[in-house]
Amino acid sequence: MAEQYNADEIATHKTRVTYVAMWVNVFLTLIKIGVGIVGQSAALIADGIHSLSDLASDLLVIIAIKLGAREAYYEHPYGHKRFETLATVILGIGLIVIAGGIGWDVSERLLHPETLLTPSYEALGIAFISILANEWLYHYTKRVGKQTRSKLLMANAWHHRSDAISSVIVLFGIAAVMLGYPFADAVAAIIVALMVGKIGLKLVFESIKELVDTSLSEDLVQEIRREIKITHGVVSIHLLRTRQMGEDAYIDAHIVVDSRISVSEGHMIGDKVRENLIQKFDDVVDVLVHIDPEDDEFKDKSKTILTRSNLLELLEQALGEELYERVEAVNIHYLNDSVEMEVIIPKLLLPESKQVDYVNEQCHLLVKEHESIEKIYLFLKV
Repeated sequence: MAEQYNADEIATHKTRVTYVAMWVNVFLTLIKIGVGIVGQSAALIADGIHSLSDLASDLLVIIAIKLGAREAYYEHPYGHKRFETLATVILGIGLIVIAGGIGWDVSERLLHPETLLTPSYEALGIAFISILANEWLYHYTKRVGKQTRSKLLMANAWHHRSDAISSVIVLFGIAAVMLGYPFADAVAAIIVALMVGKIGLKLVFESIKELVDTSLSEDLVQEIRREIKITHGVVSIHLLRTRQMGEDAYIDAHIVVDSRISVSEGHMIGDKVRENLIQKFDDVVDVLVHIDPEDDEFKDKSKTILTRSNLLELLEQALGEELYERVEAVNIHYLNDSVEMEVIIPKLLLPESKQVDYVNEQCHLLVKEHESIEKIYLFLKV
């Protein structure tokens, strides 16, 4: 299992790594755009704008972390984790817009070769520094993202990795211009723009899937299903729903247990399922378990079933008030679209066996007169 932190520690770790990334991106943005302008490199300027977008995304991440860390309350019972998801969508859209702007500018330069920039050796050195800085940020942010199970940090980590890769492309583009290929720097800038746009699209689509409650991955769902089935007391599982909220996963499960066990035993089995899933899977924070005595997924819901009060009223009418008062307990089972009843009477309070026979006869009559009553069992308590 992943290293465990409380909510405050998680927010602190997330914020710290993002502040570090923010200051590194301030430095990279200034030197890339500055040297790109002085050193005549369109690719390095494009990479600098990419770093500027990283700086904006870091600010967005910090805001989202602070909002997402707020405790759940009455109006938001599931917490505020989706602020991070929403921030990821905004981050992705921003990257797509920036990619389009870079691509448009460089395309115009390619159509008018006289406007192409000729990079200097300084631009080559800055590109190399950018590779080292962003690769370090990638590993640092990814490590904290795994520890805190934060999809937003993992997305930001890959954002840093994309910066490193784009800087590698810039490095080769600048070097190619110096070797006599004047279009190489502009082509490198377009490649960087395409990479930025692809990352943006991926972030947007994955986050939207989460916002509309898309299920967890099929492999993970199958693991969850297996874990539920091996829990002692679970007969089967006929409905399993999962969803993601930030780094947290939520599960709704309908399990089938023995139809004759008590409510308290069924509740205990449900608690055990919930406990096992939360312990087994790091992302799972809450499990709602519905207990069923049978698989009722395709049950005819339109059929009218007698309620407990209806059944007790019928039993009282059949036995008479005096005899009905001697009934100690009535257990009711709703199975296979019908009703089964267990009528328990104290044997010592029935001195004459004829009374037992009479109760038995009346119970048989109830079964004959009411189609929805399948069986009535009579038990004598000693």
